[in-house]
Amino acid sequence: MALRILVPIKRVIDYAVKIRVRPDKRGIETANVKMSMNPFDEIAVEEALRLKEKGVAKEVMVVTVGSKACQETLRTALAMGADQAIHVEHDSDVIEPIGVASVLHKISLKHTPNLILLGKQAIDDDCNQTGQMLAGMLKWPQGTFISKVTVDKEKGVEIDRETDSGSESLSLSLPAVLTCDLRLNEPRYAKLQNIMKAKKMEVQKTTPQELGVDMTPRLEIVHINEPPKREGGVKVKSVDEVVAKIKGA
Repeated sequence: MALRILVPIKRVIDYAVKIRVRPDKRGIETANVKMSMNPFDEIAVEEALRLKEKGVAKEVMVVTVGSKACQETLRTALAMGADQAIHVEHDSDVIEPIGVASVLHKISLKHTPNLILLGKQAIDDDCNQTGQMLAGMLKWPQGTFISKVTVDKEKGVEIDRETDSGSESLSLSLPAVLTCDLRLNEPRYAKLQNIMKAKKMEVQKTTPQELGVDMTPRLEIVHINEPPKREGGVKVKSVDEVVAKIKGA
């Protein structure tokens, strides 16, 4: 039996945009800023589509949590080749990983995927928590920071994952949760024809309330500062002078 794959995706500030802190120092400026799909989630979508093209999966479903503007991100995934899209409407500037994982838990119980692929982290908050929390809620095995995946519908999933000491190979049973790292693949560009088709495709809608999930924030952002500007370098004439400057730093 072919697999059903669920891919959670997130709308974030485009990776090429220079980040600006809001005047109140409580968040990042998002007004009139280019937004796009989180790059690691895009990698997860690509891997799901490749598994479908190999005949391992029969359906790729994408889901996002956020405001109405997030539909644009869903349609990007549909244009890439996803079959279905779910928009969990939640109009809030603060959406924490525990809330997203709880929503995905409910979605997973309803749609019964065999495999969940998501980015290892979002580039806006860098939390790296949602996949691990979701696996814990579902009581499924998890593979994080994966750089290679091979799926056998009978035997399960074999993965290579990035670690501080190198690469680690693991075998997991299905169903499972996998978080994707940068080296897994290079995402495709959506064709213009598919982009036009995606604009007309239906997006299923629901809310955290309908799913029975409390999205109340548990954390408070106290203060955000921009990183200090880099100071100019200095030229040294000898190794001894380099050592002296390092010791005096």
